[in-house]
Amino acid sequence: MKEYVSTSLETHLFFGRIMKEHALFLLAAFPAGETEYKSKADCFREQFEKVLEQTVRLADGMVSEEVLDSGEVFTEFTEMAERQTRKLTQIPIDIRITQAEKKLRAGCGNCPDRRMTQQIQCLNRKVLHLLNGLIAFKKKILQEVLACNLYTANYPLLIEHIIREAKLYRQTITALEQKGCMMSQDLKAAEQFWNQIMMEHALFIRGLLDPTECELIEKADAFAGDYCSLLEMARKQDCRTVVQLTGKTLETTEKYRDFKAAGAKGITGCSIRSVILPLLADHVLREANHYLRILEEEG
Repeated sequence: MKEYVSTSLETHLFFGRIMKEHALFLLAAFPAGETEYKSKADCFREQFEKVLEQTVRLADGMVSEEVLDSGEVFTEFTEMAERQTRKLTQIPIDIRITQAEKKLRAGCGNCPDRRMTQQIQCLNRKVLHLLNGLIAFKKKILQEVLACNLYTANYPLLIEHIIREAKLYRQTITALEQKGCMMSQDLKAAEQFWNQIMMEHALFIRGLLDPTECELIEKADAFAGDYCSLLEMARKQDCRTVVQLTGKTLETTEKYRDFKAAGAKGITGCSIRSVILPLLADHVLREANHYLRILEEEG
């Protein structure tokens, strides 16, 4: 059950934080008068923060060094981005969780005991219940926005984007609960999913930068084009070109990660004009780091 425990914890360290931030971004984007939607978004933010807190308590000595060192759990900007976002939005963020993550130790090879396994089972089931509710909530927001019954500062595409990520999280935990281990990953499917995510990040960044940031807008637009091309190439590829395409994807994503890291540094340092929350800048950087680990491990 070692793989079951470690993979569950690694998945929650990454996606649990992503989900709590999705809820925060939803909350921050509703008008003050949308009290029902704001309250529900805040409830999901709080619940996933508790999930992340519990995960960190269980994860010490139980997760891989590769995950802890990847930059997908936290980055050098995360704590500052949380402090700034908390100040700017007045939304509570428990920064002690990030501080605890920085102290996590990689697995020492010990097999988890029965009690640990039971705790992970309870955590996974709790997360699946929360994800079902969060996905339904996101779908309702999208439906109401598209029907012109609800205003949010988030793009409809962004809401679709975060629904897909929540569904991937649910799919991963469901597989762990059913099989006790991760299904062998289809690298082609993973590339298609994450290349779509990376392309959309570039489109969002382009649309959230101040119009005066011409150079950054041009770079974001170029990355959107790069990932659009990769998606088109993937649709046409055959078995002979899979490795070549993965190599090109890895090279593009390394450059994109550096672009996002520079953006996170500029936004937390208040040197880039935008309407991008500092935590959103760090959020998309962590997702690029996560994707890079997948490409490096599976490629």
